Amino acid sequence: MAQPVDLKPANDDETFELGGRLRTGRLDDILGFHMRMANVAIYQDYSATMGELGLTQKQFAVLELIAANPGVGQIDIAHQLSMDRATMMALVNRLEARNLIVRQPSSIDRRRQELRMTGDGASLLTHARRLQREHEERFTSRFTPQELQVFIGALKRIYEDIIPGDDDID
Repeated sequence: MAQPVDLKPANDDETFELGGRLRTGRLDDILGFHMRMANVAIYQDYSATMGELGLTQKQFAVLELIAANPGVGQIDIAHQLSMDRATMMALVNRLEARNLIVRQPSSIDRRRQELRMTGDGASLLTHARRLQREHEERFTSRFTPQELQVFIGALKRIYEDIIPGDDDID
């Protein structure tokens, strides 16, 4: 039978208390850990905020991209959001089933499906944008405008070479 090993630093006199806050140990120095914890906080608040609309973060992003790019193809959106085709297809199917978007054959290439917002989709997006601004403010208000600009710039540096950004759109 394996014996437990205590890797706690020798100079750490604190002992774990049941129900107490855990020490984070080496996790405190890991960027991915803090990114994950920040993502969880934002996701939980977003879910509570958008609960009445039943709109996920991905669905909101797709609606925003369609609103900004009427006639965009779902492959283009999948590429922008780093989603696989199957996930994108399922997401588009859900939005279409809710009468928020429609697919139409392209007038240029009949093999291509264009995505467009419906009246219901535009109304929902208007409401969702208001809720999303409130949600966003709960987090951005923790920073000065200059800090927020630097922070967002730093985050973009993490993914700019991996995930396509605005500069990659023709």
